Amino acid sequence: MPTLNKIRAALTTHRGPLAADPHLTPLRIALTAFFAMDGFLFAGWVVRIPAIKAQTGAGAGTLGLALLGVSAGAVAFMMITGRLCRRFGSHTVTTASAAALALSIVLPPLTHSATALGLVLLVFGAAYGSLNVAMNSAAVDLIGALRRPVMPSFHAAFSLGGMLGAGLGGLVAGSLPPTVHLTLLAVLGLLVTAVAGRSLHTHPAPVVPERRTAAAESRPSSGRAGRGRRLVVVFGLIALCTAYGEGAMADWGALHLTQDLAAGPGTAAAGYAVFALAMTVGRLSGTALVQRFGAARALIAGGTTATAGMLLGALAPTVWAAGAGFAVAGLGLANIFPIAIARAGEAGGPDGVAVASTVGYGGMLLGPPAIGFLAEAAGLPLALTTVALLAAVAAGIAYVTRGAHHTACR
Repeated sequence: MPTLNKIRAALTTHRGPLAADPHLTPLRIALTAFFAMDGFLFAGWVVRIPAIKAQTGAGAGTLGLALLGVSAGAVAFMMITGRLCRRFGSHTVTTASAAALALSIVLPPLTHSATALGLVLLVFGAAYGSLNVAMNSAAVDLIGALRRPVMPSFHAAFSLGGMLGAGLGGLVAGSLPPTVHLTLLAVLGLLVTAVAGRSLHTHPAPVVPERRTAAAESRPSSGRAGRGRRLVVVFGLIALCTAYGEGAMADWGALHLTQDLAAGPGTAAAGYAVFALAMTVGRLSGTALVQRFGAARALIAGGTTATAGMLLGALAPTVWAAGAGFAVAGLGLANIFPIAIARAGEAGGPDGVAVASTVGYGGMLLGPPAIGFLAEAAGLPLALTTVALLAAVAAGIAYVTRGAHHTACR
């Protein structure tokens, strides 16, 4: 009888994941669409920043202060999005946030002062931050059910969307005013939200019972819980250091090429597209990279590569050399954020993912205004070297704590 029970249990365990795969595939496709749409819309906004800067008459410091509206709105809503996901479900919050992001992208080109721009960017930032936390929460649930480390593929979709959005922006920058361009993006975003959101609501979020068991087993050990919290902080700091660079490149990369290297609007947009393409290529190979070399080596190599690339991108005397630096920086930064979020999840469970995501996206959104203030004081090229500095810090943290990467999931 015990043997029969074991056989029955084995068959049940084997059948569960296989039976679940057909139901999880539509969820993966829908979430991939949301990640891609998020990057597409955000890139569409950032490549029009030079035109909107000229429209509002803002200087570098004033523009940086206005961009702080994105940071403030995003961080504020990130703090409550976790609770909203627990109450209404990550799928519902993802769909609602995506619709809000698509609608709010039409607001920036309607402004004619830095103050008005900052206010509408509060709304845009709130939608952007909420969508990113909700999407990552839904992705974590799906990854647990799939039992495959596919987080880099979702972030690759974000990067691919950014590349396409920046490329399209470069093509239309000289012929379409920002209002028309961003309105068309809003319509497209709403269409994607309607289709992908329907799939999310048709297929409920997967439940991973093992997480409850693991959480129950970890409660009695305060030492283990304390160590897990420390690891979450470590991985959150790594995410922050590199997300700072992603945000800075998004908001200031194109402006650096136009303002400091005399590039045209299309060429400047292509510079950000090269960065986004490099990140896409890097993230598509992220899972294989981690499996072959391990998380610690991947983080250290990524931070070191990003440091070298960003120094070239910020200080190069020509547009083409700067573009090459952007590409190298994109390859280096590509997998650091997804790896850090995944490791935080192993160390602290879903709460670890939420904390590290919030800290990391905080760096992405606080970076651009910080660059603006530094650019006002010392010039944009020197300000952009802080991206290289923080990438080096991330590599250093990963090296010092490399032992934690082998024990985070124990």
